[in-house]
Amino acid sequence: MVQSPTPRSNRALDALNFFLADVRDGLGPYLAIYLLAVHHWEPASIGLVMTLAGLAALVTQTPAGGLIDRIVCKRAAVAVAAMLVTGCCVILPWVHGFSVVAVTQALSAAAASIFAPAIAAISLGMTGPKAFTRRTGRNETFNHAGNACAALLAGGLSYLFGPVAVFYLMAAMALCSVVAIANIAPQAIDHDLARGFDASAAAPADAVPGWRALLGSRSLLLFALCCALFHLANAAMLPLVSQKLSQLNMSLATPLTSACIVAAQLVMVPAAMLVGARADRWGRKPLLLAGFAILPVRAVLYTLSDNPYWLVAVQMLDGVGAGLFGALFPLVVKDLTQGSGRFNICLGALTTAFGLGAALSNGLAGLVVQAAGFSMAFLTLGAIAALALLLLFLLPETRQPASD
Repeated sequence: MVQSPTPRSNRALDALNFFLADVRDGLGPYLAIYLLAVHHWEPASIGLVMTLAGLAALVTQTPAGGLIDRIVCKRAAVAVAAMLVTGCCVILPWVHGFSVVAVTQALSAAAASIFAPAIAAISLGMTGPKAFTRRTGRNETFNHAGNACAALLAGGLSYLFGPVAVFYLMAAMALCSVVAIANIAPQAIDHDLARGFDASAAAPADAVPGWRALLGSRSLLLFALCCALFHLANAAMLPLVSQKLSQLNMSLATPLTSACIVAAQLVMVPAAMLVGARADRWGRKPLLLAGFAILPVRAVLYTLSDNPYWLVAVQMLDGVGAGLFGALFPLVVKDLTQGSGRFNICLGALTTAFGLGAALSNGLAGLVVQAAGFSMAFLTLGAIAALALLLLFLLPETRQPASD
């Protein structure tokens, strides 16, 4: 049986999700603004750097999940990865060449691949499967609150000191995340439960060890494809909005991008809370469908106006889609791998699938922007999102709703 975590360990996990929020995604859209505003890079070059970083995450995500399944020093892995990500970001003001920027961002993305499986494993190891839904909703709530807080600080600091301030804000958040992970008691984590192993549980027929857990499961493969298409459509949208804002008003580009992030993150908080409170009762699929349906609508709305306030308002819809998806993703993987002991490697492999989509998204969008403009890029991404929604209808419910 898992040992009940102390209130201190629970609060430390909350703090970890809060402070790691700004670190786990790297510079994100701020990188596009920095390269465009300071170094005057072309959109295609910016997209290529972000694509290379995404590909680095793609290569390392599944091994990262496998590593977390095997090791017991999960807390140390998170701390080391946080410091590596930060080091790769704070060096950017001192380098300018394409090759150096690409290498540092690829290394940052590779280090960041440890975060998702590590946090999911620590959470599952602390709570066990029965309380995992509520813990995941709580994780995502603090994650989005941290993102909103970091974006507000980034907007204010960059307005006062320029885009470079974002790099140093990330360093401070990383140090706080290291302090948080150190305050989670090692004995609070059951490392068998953390990898989804339960000898007493009746494992589903397709939850078998090793790679057969992926290759032999139609539901996992279909979910992986839906995730890849969702992120192929979604990942480039905010960077595209950031570039549009840069063209409209360069001095306000970073603050307005921060406003976009804050608007979305504030919506993601109640979305994550809804998943934590209701996903066991209502099931996963209705909430997933709602999250996927928002994305093509958002893509079309971006094309209707260049007004900065309109763009920020539309970005709020990202809070619904990404908020629901982010909280539901580890739950669906846990459902499909329960009892196999392969939770984290499967989580890493499916994160690789949507990482592939995210990696290709910025490159695809950059090419479409240069060939046909921003509106066509948004419509192209919207069509991909619509395809992801149609395929999701084929995915069976992974957990039956509980009766009232």
